[in-house]
Amino acid sequence: MKMYIIIAPICLTFIFHFCFLSTLVSAISFNKIQLPTNAKGPEALAFELGTSRFFTGLADGRILKYQGTTIRFVDFGFAAPNRSKSVCDGTDTSNPNLVCGRPLGMALHHQTQIQQQRLYVCDAFFGFGVLGPEVHVHQPTGNVYFTDVSAVYGIRDFETEVSVQDSTGRLLKYDVKSKQVTVLFRNLSGAAGVAVDEQEKFALVSEFLANKTRKIWLQGQRPYRSEIVNSLPRPDNIKRTRLDNFWLAAARLDQQMQSNLLPVGVRINGNCSVLETVNLERWYGNKKVTEVQEYGSKLYIVSRSVNFIGVINY
Repeated sequence: MKMYIIIAPICLTFIFHFCFLSTLVSAISFNKIQLPTNAKGPEALAFELGTSRFFTGLADGRILKYQGTTIRFVDFGFAAPNRSKSVCDGTDTSNPNLVCGRPLGMALHHQTQIQQQRLYVCDAFFGFGVLGPEVHVHQPTGNVYFTDVSAVYGIRDFETEVSVQDSTGRLLKYDVKSKQVTVLFRNLSGAAGVAVDEQEKFALVSEFLANKTRKIWLQGQRPYRSEIVNSLPRPDNIKRTRLDNFWLAAARLDQQMQSNLLPVGVRINGNCSVLETVNLERWYGNKKVTEVQEYGSKLYIVSRSVNFIGVINY
């Protein structure tokens, strides 16, 4: 079991991460990768390069690694230095335990060999650190970008944070060379997901409380200027694709439904033009999804309200 090396305990990230309707929805197939019996509340995914293996964090503090259809899931690591399996395994998603930790965002920095990959994790209680020999890793440089949902409230104070419409969230950067964390942007309303383009020119940050996605410039004559580029309910994790597009987990408003916020995955380009929307209510009802990630020819869907990882072939 690998434990967590804390680099900067300042991350309180609550990574919860329109377009025309996809013409492919009727043709796609949906499968489930079932989690172990006592595993609940998956939040985000990080894939190994060139394999179908991935990592995910649970409500009880564990980080699991999916090894494929034969071995399936194995315990990989955790953030809490004094975590007890007997106390923590199977912890309810509605009440994260400080003793157990709660991994949220995660990402891998891919090197030439799998053994050299570094898994960066943001834990709600124990901050930002690394496991191994997300969060968004800029692969060419190894720099890590991550969000802090609030500089005032922790994960257990989420209802208060919503009621006061807290706007103390931040975008941060871990420089892999200097091993220093710096704050790039402040005053975000529930900063949830973050993704950086391939050239490291800008970052897209979702603001969960403001129902908006913001583009923050990292280079140019006016670095760190920003603009609102998308307004969707409940924007969460953002993941970049190989073609420098981005998948955003969010919701759409349906006035005809009693529970009128329904989960969607939205693909946008670097100019934030909507390219595609995949409606997910067929499989998730009105449950919130926290991440939509493209890997190979599939979309992987994560929701803290279910005990499986959804896979769409399309």
